[in-house]
Amino acid sequence: MRMLFFSMLFALMATGLGQAQSNKPLVEAHAIMATDAAHANSPLKMAVVAEVAAGYHINDHKPTLDYLIPTELKLDPSAEITVANIVYPKGKLKKFEFSDVSLSVYEGTIVVGALLQVGKMVKPGSYDLKGKLAYQACNDHACFPPASVPLALTVKIVPRTEPVNPVNSDVFERIQLE
Repeated sequence: MRMLFFSMLFALMATGLGQAQSNKPLVEAHAIMATDAAHANSPLKMAVVAEVAAGYHINDHKPTLDYLIPTELKLDPSAEITVANIVYPKGKLKKFEFSDVSLSVYEGTIVVGALLQVGKMVKPGSYDLKGKLAYQACNDHACFPPASVPLALTVKIVPRTEPVNPVNSDVFERIQLE
């Protein structure tokens, strides 16, 4: 038993050291919008595109086991823009050495969608939306402490007389937000 404990401790330390030496985060993420601007009193689609480093995974938003830490998009409250809905991708079932059951996880590139609502009385201008993507990254042998990636997005509100144009269509055509 003691040997197993030290073996696992060594594996965790070696994995952590290897990651620390690369200085590349386990998860990188950024927020994007579906349009180049928005109008007051209108819905607004945004997405978080996250890249999980090769050889690692993060738990599904609805993890297989209760004690696993879910991936979660958290947006700071704003008087101008509220969150109407958040949609997470379906995880992929994968079997790992450390678990008797297959776990639902995210690997590679994942996209989390959010349907926002711009307030009725919001005046034209730029508004900052902040938040974070919280997760717990693991490899095939060990999990790291929970972490998060900070997110920031500037939303440009324009008068109703000014059109808004679609952007990032390749991302938003894959998300069902409504």
